Amino acid sequence: MTHEARDDKFTMKITNKKALHNYFIIESMEAGIELLGSEVKSIREGRVELGQSFGKILNGEVYLINVNIPAYHNAPIKDYNPTRQRRLLLHKEQIQSLIGQLSAKSAVLIPVSLYDKHNIIKVQLGLGKSKREVDKRRILKEKDHLRRIEQEVRGKE
Repeated sequence: MTHEARDDKFTMKITNKKALHNYFIIESMEAGIELLGSEVKSIREGRVELGQSFGKILNGEVYLINVNIPAYHNAPIKDYNPTRQRRLLLHKEQIQSLIGQLSAKSAVLIPVSLYDKHNIIKVQLGLGKSKREVDKRRILKEKDHLRRIEQEVRGKE
């Protein structure tokens, strides 16, 4: 979890590193999430796991599936399911666009990050296309090469 300063307020941002490693993000969009109050408190504490999550369109609405938000420690809820389906708040035009893009391309809907924007929890959804093993290795080699160059530059200064 990283904290960034914006407009003299601290906002939190939780990134799905696994999704960025496994998928090329073709296009992204912002959506609101329908949450319980105790879930919001858990998210603000940074207690959320996006690793195995994905988006799915069911009955003309978009849902976030498999996001693990553990119960808030002071919540009085007894029968709480931490991986329940959570509805995403999008306009009808955005949902229709997503339906078209998901059927046309062999893409999947992935939550890239979860963040606080003006005191409201938002999710950045990405249309992802799966990376092959060759692509993953090539990207790791490039990052390693750039890191070595950066270390050499720092060492000469």
